[in-house]
Amino acid sequence: MTFSDIIGQEEVKRHLRRLLEEDKLPHAIMFCGPKGAGKLPLALAFAQMLLCQHPTDEGACGTCSDCRMTSLWAHPDLHFSFPIYKGKSSDRPVSDDFLQEWREQISRSPYFDTEEWLEDIGAENQQIVIYVQESDNLQKKLALKSSQGGRKVVIIWLPERMNEQTGNKLLKLIEEPPFGTHFLLVSQEPDLVLGTIQSRVQRINIPALPEEAISEALQTRHDMPQEDAALLAHIAQGSYTEALKRMLHDSEQKQFFELFIQLMRHSYARRIKDMHLWALSVSELGRERQKRMLEYFQQQLRENYIYNFHQPQINYLGREEENFSTRFAPFINERNVVGIMNELGDAQRDISQNVNARMVFFDLALKMIVLLKNG
Repeated sequence: MTFSDIIGQEEVKRHLRRLLEEDKLPHAIMFCGPKGAGKLPLALAFAQMLLCQHPTDEGACGTCSDCRMTSLWAHPDLHFSFPIYKGKSSDRPVSDDFLQEWREQISRSPYFDTEEWLEDIGAENQQIVIYVQESDNLQKKLALKSSQGGRKVVIIWLPERMNEQTGNKLLKLIEEPPFGTHFLLVSQEPDLVLGTIQSRVQRINIPALPEEAISEALQTRHDMPQEDAALLAHIAQGSYTEALKRMLHDSEQKQFFELFIQLMRHSYARRIKDMHLWALSVSELGRERQKRMLEYFQQQLRENYIYNFHQPQINYLGREEENFSTRFAPFINERNVVGIMNELGDAQRDISQNVNARMVFFDLALKMIVLLKNG
């Protein structure tokens, strides 16, 4: 992977090049920014550049033996640490337990989020953490001499998922790493990272991607028509990851959209039998899809409320969604928007806590009757 593989972020790339050229490379860098901006791809490309025998302005040369190993993400001097669950090793869980899944994911695409990672490792209903055993594992690896005689690089994805004990054990290693060792931390919520670690890393802020960069990438990398790419880039709100998810999961989004329309129409018309059948069908989706559906419903509610202000630059609706909003948005206003949002949030909480889904969704539909009439 080279810098040319990364969408946008030219200023960040120039900054990383200057650090190397001027021999001012810190031993620990934390890439911070919103989801889908390219933090992990930048860390991966920079790691490959650090390990390359003949780096260029674009990053790794791509031809030396180190590059060939790194392109498979199997370089012996490149180490990964990321949040996991106790699925494979309940006694001493470490990232290496899921290293194959990790390499497969970043080989498919380095633009992914925690939801995709949870699916990859079969942990949809689990809490993922960087456990304290991770620090011991890294210390053992870094105590060994570099296999290629050069640098060693550690990429820590989502350091905010460390508990305090883990962070304190890693602190000494990050503060005084073995010679030639560099830490690249990738954080989506840097303020949640242990304060003592924050003070020992150089922070590089990665901005959200402009719509033009996302649109161009969708056109060149996925052969998407210009008009469709521009619309999807606008909806993605600076996240290439979100754009990819919407492109790849279009069928699920369409299903959620139809279910949203059905809920609102049945409830407004007080069709109790249809509401009950709707609740039955939604209860069969599975809890993870139900939670994603409720998140989508909340997003649509926000967009319909904003639609009333006639400010298209701050509206993020697809074509079919906007067609529906022209008729539905007037029913969402200051009198009911908070109440509906609260009910959707409560339903999402109940589903997360394994409350009977059929009861949750039928109750939600009944409450929509009053709330929509209040609009």
